[in-house]
Amino acid sequence: MKRQLRVKKADGTTEAYLHTKVIGAINHALTSVGQGDIIFAEDMAEVVTFYLYNKPNRRTVNTHEIYSMIKAVLTATGQEEAALALTQHTFQRRLKRARTEVVSLEMNDLADAQRFGEMNPPESRQPWNKAQIVSDLTNRLSIPRQTARAIASTVEERVFRMGITKVSLGLIKQLVWSEAAVMLQAERALQTTP
Repeated sequence: MKRQLRVKKADGTTEAYLHTKVIGAINHALTSVGQGDIIFAEDMAEVVTFYLYNKPNRRTVNTHEIYSMIKAVLTATGQEEAALALTQHTFQRRLKRARTEVVSLEMNDLADAQRFGEMNPPESRQPWNKAQIVSDLTNRLSIPRQTARAIASTVEERVFRMGITKVSLGLIKQLVWSEAAVMLQAERALQTTP
């Protein structure tokens, strides 16, 4: 039996390799160019997974290598537009992460809102860091890492869709609690379904 492959994330943490995430990434790239095909995505993900598991002495892989493999498979199968869309999506995500700041200010009135817009001291701001949400959920609340990553990813997506570059810590907390409640309720429902 083969040992479970681990993925080293950009933030330095590792997690189990999930074949389904590769399927999702490929299908998302295909869908973004109007070529969504889950069967094709599953077949291409099989190629990526087979390659990664069959490299000698392989126990971990980084996200960049997975991303490169997905692009190579898409390009080799005539899906250059989807490979380009994946590159653009990745670039846009990095850009949004670099431009988004978290401001440590509770807003209770209009004066706080004005200070929020004018905050310049570096100690009151920090760069966006999805890994911090994951860490808080796993360490403080003992939420399983996979669930915490799903919550953090959903919160990140909601923040980026708002198109704001300064986000208050209070808003992040509210979004995290909202998503945590929904996901934990869904997990409980799945566990009790016969």
